[in-house]
Amino acid sequence: MAKKPANHGKPITPQVVSQVRALASQNTPTRVIGIKVQRTEASVRAIAAENNISLKPTNQSPYNRRKSR
Repeated sequence: MAKKPANHGKPITPQVVSQVRALASQNTPTRVIGIKVQRTEASVRAIAAENNISLKPTNQSPYNRRKSR
């Protein structure tokens, strides 16, 4: 079983929410955001869902399309 993060069970502060928002806007992977805010990946997804933060990368084209030559 995985080791629990240092902030396990502690309330989510506005600082954590703003940090998640900033990292998500920089296209940081969810797992890396979790490591930086010392939360699990599931917790980061829950924080994002509660605060309307999109975790989808903005620099990728939809449907894995490639430009035709």
